Amino acid sequence: MTDSREDRHASVARTREFQDPHENRIPIPRLVLAMVAVLVAWGGWYIATAPIDQPSALGDRRTEADLHGQPKVADHAVDGAAVYQSRCVACHQATGQGLPGVFPPLAGSDWVAGRDARLAQIVLRGVTGKLTVNGTAYNGAMPAFADQLGDAEIAAVLTHVRSQWGNAAPAVTTATVAAARSDTAAMKAPFDGDTALGTPGG
Repeated sequence: MTDSREDRHASVARTREFQDPHENRIPIPRLVLAMVAVLVAWGGWYIATAPIDQPSALGDRRTEADLHGQPKVADHAVDGAAVYQSRCVACHQATGQGLPGVFPPLAGSDWVAGRDARLAQIVLRGVTGKLTVNGTAYNGAMPAFADQLGDAEIAAVLTHVRSQWGNAAPAVTTATVAAARSDTAAMKAPFDGDTALGTPGG
């Protein structure tokens, strides 16, 4: 009798339950399949017929000189401030004050106000080891930019630096940078700080 009552309760409970879900077969609509087929066919046709010698004006307008870091404009057209922001500001800061004990300041720097040819050589070939700036020794490392920047860009950024943050040194010309590049062409490593560079006026 008890079993029969329990069976009835179980039967009633089962009638209140939903059936277990299951996935039916839902075919992709033919319209969607047709659209996909048309897109694939169009893509294949476009790749096969697209010209490979389109004018550069249709692309991102960069030239081979741009990719090699060589400027395609004259000195006066290069924005030295922009070059500084992209290449120098991380170490020497927007204020030109550098980072104490690590990267020397450019503001009021005896090197910045020194010989333009020596300054160009430093930017071209970089510096490692101890370098004394305004009487303070720094032991950071400056990378070489000879392979990254052209003569006009280096001239522009040095001219910018020599006219900012209270600096009032003459502009640096592309000819000066080109001569510095030629004079140091045989260098395989950066300048060894004070040992190689001596003093700012030397």
